[in-house]
Amino acid sequence: MGRVIRAQRKGAGGIFKAHTKNRKGAPKLRAVDFAERHGYIKGVIKDIIHDPGRGAPLARVMFRDPYRYKQRVELFIAAEGMHTGQFLYCGKKANLQVGNVLPVGTMPEGTVVCNLEEKTGDRGRLARTSGNYATVISHNPETKRTRVKLPSGTKKVIPSSNRAMVGIVAGGGRIDKPVLKAGRAYHKYKAKRNCWPKVRGVAMNPVEHPHGGGNHQHIGKASTVARDKSAGRKVGLIAARRTGRLRGTKQLTGKSADKE
Repeated sequence: MGRVIRAQRKGAGGIFKAHTKNRKGAPKLRAVDFAERHGYIKGVIKDIIHDPGRGAPLARVMFRDPYRYKQRVELFIAAEGMHTGQFLYCGKKANLQVGNVLPVGTMPEGTVVCNLEEKTGDRGRLARTSGNYATVISHNPETKRTRVKLPSGTKKVIPSSNRAMVGIVAGGGRIDKPVLKAGRAYHKYKAKRNCWPKVRGVAMNPVEHPHGGGNHQHIGKASTVARDKSAGRKVGLIAARRTGRLRGTKQLTGKSADKE
C-alpha cells in the first residue's frame, strides 16, 4: 500500500485550489436578449485591464440597459485591435468589424472569430486564450448549422445562432518568448495555481509513485494504463489509443476530404 499520490491529492483541493483572489471576474458575452436576437445594441469600451493568471487582456464594456434606466458593465475578452472609447455592436444586425459580436450564421466563410459559443446562449466557450482564433468554414442553411475550425485544428459543426466575437484574442505571441529562468516560471504559475515545479514520477520513491524507485530512473513497466485503473495507479499515458511520435502528414480520405 503506497502513499496517496499527487494526482489524487489534487482532486481534494486544499493547496491545489486556483489562485482567484485578484482575478477580475468571469469574462462572457452579453446574455442573449431581444436586442441581440433581432437587431443590435451599442456598447463602449471603458477600460482594457489585465487579469492575473490569464494571458489575454479583458475589456470593460458599458451598455445601456434596454429595459431599465441604468448602465450595464460587461467583461469581455479583448480582441486584438480594441481600444478604449471604441464602440462595439452586439447582435444579429451588427457589422462585421473587429470586436463586434454576431451570430456565426451571419458571417461570411473564412471569417476569423474568437470567444465562440459552443452551445447557443452559453456566452462564449471556445478560442479564448491569447492569440487564439476559430475560422468559419461553411454554412448549411437547411439545417441552420455552421462548420468552424477550432484552434486545435478540429472541425466542429455548431448551430448558426451561436455568437462569436470578430477578430483574434489579444496578447498573441506570448509563448514565442522563452521563459529562460525559474524565477519567471515561478511568478507565472504563482498567479495561476500550485502546479509548478513538477517532480517527475521516476524521480520519486516507490511509495510515492508507481514509476518510482529502481537503480536507474526508469519506469520499469508499460507507461500506458487502462481507463478503469484505481486512482493511485492512473499515471502515464491513460487509455492511450496509440503511442509514439506522430510521423508524416495526416491523409484525409473519403467523404471528409470531399467536404473541405
